[in-house]
Amino acid sequence: MDQAEQLRNIIKMKQIKPKTMARVITVTSGKGGVGKSNVSINLGIQLKKLGLRVIILDADFGLANVEVLFGTIPKFNLKDTIEGRMSLKEIITQGPLGVQFISGGAGVEGLTNLSKVQLGNLLRGLAELDTMADVILVDTGAGISDSVLEFVAAGSEVLLITTPEPASITDSYSLLKALHHYRGFRKENTQIKMVANKVSNSLEGRNLYSKLNLVTEKFMGLSLEYLGYVPLDEQLIRSVMKQSPVSITYPNAKSVKAFEQLAMELTGTQRSSHRRSLAEIFTHYIKGSRDK
Repeated sequence: MDQAEQLRNIIKMKQIKPKTMARVITVTSGKGGVGKSNVSINLGIQLKKLGLRVIILDADFGLANVEVLFGTIPKFNLKDTIEGRMSLKEIITQGPLGVQFISGGAGVEGLTNLSKVQLGNLLRGLAELDTMADVILVDTGAGISDSVLEFVAAGSEVLLITTPEPASITDSYSLLKALHHYRGFRKENTQIKMVANKVSNSLEGRNLYSKLNLVTEKFMGLSLEYLGYVPLDEQLIRSVMKQSPVSITYPNAKSVKAFEQLAMELTGTQRSSHRRSLAEIFTHYIKGSRDK
């Protein structure tokens, strides 16, 4: 039995199908340095304040941005579950205000080489995770690598973080273009919501969205949604240096007010009718990587 057939058999296993399904939101960007992980963390905190159970999965394997920004060093990571040492529930780290997170850890990039047993460990754990949260934020790597594109293509709800810097706009467009041509991606099955980060005001945020959406609609027939903006904020920068989320360190900061608004907008939007569970997203990711 080859690996592809093993994967198909595991996918069919009833125990990887959750009874309830968390809302899985993939957070991504066309380049590094645009504040993607900061958005993930502070959005997660604000969603938690709204009464939702939130888990952040750091899928930027090996770089550990989430744990650095949380100022928390996890004892375990996804590799411990894959190798059968611990359940997925046991590797969850408690972050600030009850926001939980899972570290991808170094070495997890070898997901395409997992054995049947390891795949079973991972997918059963992910299915369990789907029942433990209302919202799961998947913080991907930055850029247009295959691993990032696989995660974004697999998800049904995506947040694209973009800044007014010309390089960020260009790279966001490049990411969307690569995604548009990526096998397995179906634009009708995916909601892509843009967040304008590090802007001067709401008008600049709206103009940034309009500029990017205009070209994606014209050349790809791909329409983006506008979730909102986060202003450039010195207090947020200082909070990063302190390795503490701005939502906790400076709760009255202007960026925090924006994260509160983003959380409310997000909870007020309808889920994608094509939503996938986290187990299904990882299945798509692993299968797509193996099919190369």
